[in-house]
Order: sequence, then C-alpha cells, then structure tokens
Amino acid sequence: MKRRTLFFLGLTGLAGCTGRRKPRLNVFNWSDYVAPTTIPRFEHDLNVDVNYQVYESNEEMLAKVFSGNSGWDVVFPSNYYVQPMAQSNLLAPLDHSKLHTLDNLDERTRRPVWDPELKWCVPYMWGAAGIAYNRKVTPAPRAWKDLWDPKFHGRMTMLDDAAEALGAALLELGLPLNSPEAEHLERAKSELIRQKPLVRAYLNAEARDQLVAGDLLASQLWATTAAQAMLNSQDLAFVFPEEGFSVYADCAVILRESEQQELAHRFLAYLLEPHIAKTIVEHSRTATCNGKGRELLPPVLRDNSVLYPPPETLARGQWFEPLPPAAQRLRDRMWTEIKSA
Repeated sequence: MKRRTLFFLGLTGLAGCTGRRKPRLNVFNWSDYVAPTTIPRFEHDLNVDVNYQVYESNEEMLAKVFSGNSGWDVVFPSNYYVQPMAQSNLLAPLDHSKLHTLDNLDERTRRPVWDPELKWCVPYMWGAAGIAYNRKVTPAPRAWKDLWDPKFHGRMTMLDDAAEALGAALLELGLPLNSPEAEHLERAKSELIRQKPLVRAYLNAEARDQLVAGDLLASQLWATTAAQAMLNSQDLAFVFPEEGFSVYADCAVILRESEQQELAHRFLAYLLEPHIAKTIVEHSRTATCNGKGRELLPPVLRDNSVLYPPPETLARGQWFEPLPPAAQRLRDRMWTEIKSA
C-alpha cells in the first residue's frame, strides 16, 4: 500500500526531528517468516530502523533472551513457551488499545488455550509436524513408526527440537505428546537412541534443501518447511502421521526489557494487517493465524492441504503444552543425552 493506514499516525515522538537518530527496533524471529518487503516497508512508513535477525529453534532464542538483558524487543516463541516466559517475568503485557488489528486473527487463535485473553502474545503463524518424503519411496511413509525402517539409513533427518523429536517417539509408542511422566520420556528416549543409527542429522530448516536435492528420502519436518520444499520439487510429498502429530503456533511477544514498547506494539499491529499477512504467506509459504489475511490468498495457498489440513486430519493433532518444570528439565537432559549418544 502506498497510503499509510491509520495506525501509523501519531508517531512524531518515535521518529524525532530531522537529524536525530532514528528509533531502532530489535526483532528476533524464526527464519523464512517475513517477505523481502516486510521490514523495509515498516522502516519506511514509520521512519525507523529495524535490526532483524533469525533463529532456528526456541532454545536458541531463549538462550539469548533469558538473561533479561538481551537487547531484543520482539521475539516469536512457540505457544508452549509463552506462559513459562511470562512466569519468568520476561514478557511485557500487551496493550490492546494499541492492537485494534487483533480482530483479524482467525477463530482458533483469538482465544487460544495457552493465552485466552491474549495478555502476552499475538499468534503469528501456526503449523504442525509430519513427514516429508521423496515420492520414489515405496511404500510411502504413513506413520511415525515408518521412520524406524532401515531403508532410510543415512537418508533421513529428525527435527533438531527436543519437543518435536521426543514427541514423535511418544506418539510412535502410543503415548501422549505432552506426557510429563518420567517412564514415558525414558521410553521415548530409548526409541530415539534405537533410531539414531538411521538418522543422518538432526536438522530444522536446513533439511529443506537436502530434500529438494534428493539427498534425503524422508524427514520429520514442519508442514510449512515441507510446503517450501515442495514448491521447488515435484518429487516431494508430505503426510500427517496416523498416530497423531504436534500442532503449534509461533507467537509475537514483547520483552519486558524492551525500551521501545510503543514501537513494538506498532510492529505487532503492522504484522496483523491483512495485506501484510497475505504478502508474507505468498513469499514464505507459511500458515498464518491471520484469518482476514488468509481470505486474500489465492486458492492454491488458501486451500493448500499441507498448510491448512482439513478438519478430519486436524482432529489427530495435539497442541503442544508447557511441561512442569521438573519434566521440562528431564526432557532437556534427555535430548542432550540422545544427541551425544
């Protein structure tokens, strides 16, 4: 849009007078979560600078912000990290009077179970984990248990994410995705160690290019990353496993330490604009939480069954939930042991 929308008005105090240093917003986000124009347009329209950097896991983000003196203003934790971060006094409560665009969220994320009043977060993108695979694999994988098949030796990857990898093992065993039980987690750990000789590496977005190149036959992968890979190769397909699968939402939050609370709210409101959300999805092939933005998408994206699985498929999904602190520590320790085994 060439014309500024109303929420850009009243920002004289942010930009200051000519010759003064522009306000600066520090944003730390997942990779491939904005379009090339997203940040430059915000900078131009508000006459500000944005330091925008990316990460590949929640753990990487938390390692940077947990001190409470990281320098970041806006970060994007997955839904099951929002309440723990709030309880650790890392998050600033949102001012809804500055976020009129919240009404653009879809029905599922206007009152999400992890933050019903949206006190701490704005749901940004959502997704699920499943199996991306090369169509030449026969029979095609249909369940998590198929990733323990020796035919994938050296040509498969698992996500470099404790919740996702252990979650897949729990589901493969017929156990709950969010089980805090030590016995259940021990069984999942043993399954992953048993599987490890087959695994080339634990990777997140990096697996995409290896799938496209044909170096991998299968990967535990987020649906959004798989959709990006499938855009570049007709040899690839994706399945939501029969045993069930994880569902998550990555959410924009403002850190309590931020000295740019006003500008941070403007950035969240900007991301919620339907045309901005539409442009981001068209570039990144992600699944937006912005219902109004999704309505603007072309059918090939709006009705994409990998990005937006039908209700009967979603019925098998389970939202990630925060674990009790003791179970979280146990899972983190187990993940270190699995990777070093």
